[in-house]
Amino acid sequence: MARISDVLPRVLGVPLLGSLRLMRWIVILSGALMSVTFFLVVVIRYGFNGDLFAYEEWLLAVCFWGFFAGSALASEGGHHINADILSIVIKNPRLRWWRRLVVLTIEFLVTAAILYWGYLMLAEEIGKYPIWKVTPALKIPYFTWRLAIFLGFFFMTAFSAAYLYAHIRGIKVDYGDDIEPSDQPSKKEAAQ
Repeated sequence: MARISDVLPRVLGVPLLGSLRLMRWIVILSGALMSVTFFLVVVIRYGFNGDLFAYEEWLLAVCFWGFFAGSALASEGGHHINADILSIVIKNPRLRWWRRLVVLTIEFLVTAAILYWGYLMLAEEIGKYPIWKVTPALKIPYFTWRLAIFLGFFFMTAFSAAYLYAHIRGIKVDYGDDIEPSDQPSKKEAAQ
C-alpha cells in the first residue's frame, strides 16, 4: 500500500513530503536538545552547585515544537491515539467502509474545529503585536509556541482530509493499525 503523501496530487504531495522531513528533524533535534539540557541541568546544579539560567523558558518552546511536530507525524502515519475497536469486530466490507468513513469524517471535523480555534489564538496574538505576552526572564514571545500549536493542528487536519479523500476515492493507503480482514492471519497461521 502507498503512503498518503504518494496518493495525493503532486502539487499537494511534494510540499507535504518536504514538511514531513522538516518535522522529523524538529522531533529529533528537540528530543536531543531536551536530553542534553536536562543532563546539563543536573551536572551544573549538583556538580558545580550552580543554576542554568531560565532553561525552562526556551525549553518550553522547544518542547511545543517537538510535541506538535510529532503529533503531525503520527497523524500522517495513522498512528495517533485511537480507541476504535469496531475495525476488529466488523467483518462485512461494506460496513467497514462506512465505519471508516464516519470515523475519518469525525476526525476531520474535530481537527478542523481545533485548527480554527488555533487560528483565532494566533490571530489574537498577532493583533497584539507591539505588546505581545512574553516569558519573564528571556522575553520569548508566547507567539513562538502558539505558532507550533497552529501548525501542528494544520498538518493534522491536512492529513485527516487526505485520508478522507483517499477513502472516498477508494485508494488503499497505509493507515496505522487499521487491519483489513484479508490482512488478518487465519486461525491456522496464528496458531503456528
